[in-house]
Amino acid sequence: MTGTILLVEDEEGDVFFMQQAMKKAGVLNPLQVASDGQEAIDYFKGTGKFANREEFPLPCLVLLDLKLPRVMGLDVLKWIRQQPEVATIVVILTSSKEEADIAAAYRLGANGYLVKPSDVSQLTDMAKSIKDFWLTQNISPAGISTSTRSPYSPATASARGSWRTVSS
Repeated sequence: MTGTILLVEDEEGDVFFMQQAMKKAGVLNPLQVASDGQEAIDYFKGTGKFANREEFPLPCLVLLDLKLPRVMGLDVLKWIRQQPEVATIVVILTSSKEEADIAAAYRLGANGYLVKPSDVSQLTDMAKSIKDFWLTQNISPAGISTSTRSPYSPATASARGSWRTVSS
């Protein structure tokens, strides 16, 4: 799968280490970053700084932290799963080992739940596992990695009759 990966992470250090781990793991997919939950939703909608779908295509894989500013990760997951046009793989990548978080993530439609390791070499191993399973072996719905048109463009919104809104 050659589509874009969206990393939703507010900690700059975690973003840096994940970028390095993905490079070491040989992940060639473009990696975009949203630094909070609202940015992730804006990315999917193609609004604001994410309006250019050539530069910011819909992701084939989302790596989503739970503890985020503005909109929490579970609320982002819920919002993604409420969009019938979006069939993106969402893997939770967080430091939380709380059973309640794990259960809620799967209940809301997460495809996987990974706990961030504290060691950089373990993070590289995790990135290799993500590459091997989600980006190589896994079969995704047709069009998920190649679509550049936003389901939230004015044309598709008027065809549906309204824009989708986020409720908290």
